[in-house]
Amino acid sequence: MPDQAVILLAEDSEDDILLIRKAFARVFINNPLHVVRDGVETIACLKGEAKYSNRDEYPLPDLMLLDLKMPELDGFEVLKWIRQQPGPSSLLKIMFSEKKKAVQPEFWIAADQVVISAQSGFYAKLEETLESFGFAAKVRALCAPAYDKSGVGRPGIDPVVYLKMIMVGFFEDLPSERAIAARCADSMSIRAFLKYELQEKTPEHSSFTVIRQRLGLEIYERIFRLTLQALREHGLLRGKNLGIDASVIEANASLRALVHRNTEEQYWDYVKRLASEAGIDPEDTAAVRKFDRHRPGKGSNQEWQNPHDPDAKIGRTKDGATDMIYKPEAVVDLDTGAIVQAQVQLGDEADHQDMAGRILEAQQNINRGCVKPLDTLTVRSVTSDKGYYAVSELQALQKEGVRTVIADPIGNRRLDKLAAAPKRAVLAARRSVKSKSGKDLLRRRGMHIERSFAHILDCGGMRRATLRGWENLNKRYKLAAAFYNLSQLMRKLFGFGTPKQLAALWRLLFVQLTWLVGLRVAMAQPISSAGPSIWQAPRKLRPIVAN
Repeated sequence: MPDQAVILLAEDSEDDILLIRKAFARVFINNPLHVVRDGVETIACLKGEAKYSNRDEYPLPDLMLLDLKMPELDGFEVLKWIRQQPGPSSLLKIMFSEKKKAVQPEFWIAADQVVISAQSGFYAKLEETLESFGFAAKVRALCAPAYDKSGVGRPGIDPVVYLKMIMVGFFEDLPSERAIAARCADSMSIRAFLKYELQEKTPEHSSFTVIRQRLGLEIYERIFRLTLQALREHGLLRGKNLGIDASVIEANASLRALVHRNTEEQYWDYVKRLASEAGIDPEDTAAVRKFDRHRPGKGSNQEWQNPHDPDAKIGRTKDGATDMIYKPEAVVDLDTGAIVQAQVQLGDEADHQDMAGRILEAQQNINRGCVKPLDTLTVRSVTSDKGYYAVSELQALQKEGVRTVIADPIGNRRLDKLAAAPKRAVLAARRSVKSKSGKDLLRRRGMHIERSFAHILDCGGMRRATLRGWENLNKRYKLAAAFYNLSQLMRKLFGFGTPKQLAALWRLLFVQLTWLVGLRVAMAQPISSAGPSIWQAPRKLRPIVAN
């Protein structure tokens, strides 16, 4: 008789046999294991017949693992045979069988009885904000000329749904359209925001490209102006003091893919050819890199372009590295923080180039939002950093009666070499920067403009572009600016403008309630004169000095 308990495994599946052996080995069960593969063989092993007659080699098992579904005789018939045997049985039996997936019968249920998940608090308030100024009806009216009215072909996706999905990407910091589509399909609360039922399929990411190409840039500009009109109704659009600044968007293009505009050579192929012409071995990598390092005029946007995104330009990113970039620009109302003009500039354009013209375009947006004649001038001051300083632009704005609060990047500018008109413009800008009101405007410029860039670029999924081409990025950036204005409006109406701000409000409320409960408990405790109380300062303990 063996010293260890004998296990009999009745199983016809080789995969299950291997799985049980591995399971025993993992938990260090080294007992003798005999395997039989059908019911007839199982009974023969228990009776000691045929090849199982040698009890030294095949002793009676102490534990039997029995599969209920086996060929010849199933597990139930084996159990019936065991119970029919005379005398008590000390055999421990464990039965198992393959689990089958339950087949659910077909049934019908009324649509009004289906459980529908409620919208999250933020998206419910966002929907309420959109309905307050008729966003859906106005957007459909603006986009109607871009859609076929014949009714032939596949129905198009509602432009309101498209814009709401882009809103989700903005508020949840989703950079790519693929991530936006996946998020909208996955969340029940966002489905309710989009007005999609559980059994309906949400638009795929490829639909975004079709709609974006269908709607022209002017339609995106008009959608942006809708938010300005909503801001004006709540006193968030004044248009007196404006600030202008630009940031950086990293393009969806690589420096490694640059080609020469004339020869279409790759960058390093071009450099190796120049090095070979200069007498340097093109196979010597260190020498070629040293030659390129000291080569004048390298990395010029006039010579190089990216074939995948020709509009992207070589420039400096926010951390100082060289990459392919675009420049998003925003004109902000410094009294309210609303963005009144948003557009993407090419990466090699100077900030001050045609600054006065962009300010006048922002003035027209303000007039359209406030329902005023387009030639009305409400702007009193323009504030910016040194990158926007240009004497000609200062003159153009001051000629219209607009105060310029822009610091001079040249501290020792020779005024005696300037004509009378440029000299007056420079001196007027200096007085504005040094004045008390000018310093206040510069402070507000940093607060409002940097906040808008943080929301749109860093927290809105636009710092690193996934789209290519200036027009596509310009469309997306205008929508992001419009959604930023919506967040400003929600902040005025409800006290929060983003999902994170709503979560922060709930945390603050929880902390305040906890503090109030603690204060109430403390006040309920009696103040005893015999000993210290919660209202008495704790006594200072004397230090213990070791001898």
